[in-house]
Amino acid sequence: MKLSTFLRTVLKLDAASCFAMAAIVIPLSGMLSEPLGIEAAGLSAAAAALIPIGLFVLWLGTRREAPAALVALVIAGNIGWAIASFAAAGSVPAMTFLGQAAVAGQGLAVLVLAVAEWAGLKSSVAETKWETA
Repeated sequence: MKLSTFLRTVLKLDAASCFAMAAIVIPLSGMLSEPLGIEAAGLSAAAAALIPIGLFVLWLGTRREAPAALVALVIAGNIGWAIASFAAAGSVPAMTFLGQAAVAGQGLAVLVLAVAEWAGLKSSVAETKWETA
């Protein structure tokens, strides 16, 4: 499938958000732990997981063509991350209000990216069908 310019842009934005979160959270996890009520090791681990994810999403965003299944995988991963974020924000007992707001807020941002990627996927599939018809 040919990836639309919109979809490639959203994928690159998604990757950039992964790298930005990792770049901020990993070195500051010790400082952020107390105000957020989240263990520093957990913050670091979650942020470190964003690096390979970001690399994959960036790679996908730089392709002119890619299987729709790969884009769907990114969307599913983002939806899963958002759901896990909302669940954590509501269930981790030690998490402060600031921590809940931060975790839920980034979950919402990831969900917005998933919706934009879904719109980009739908338009890319439609464009590809028109080109091959």
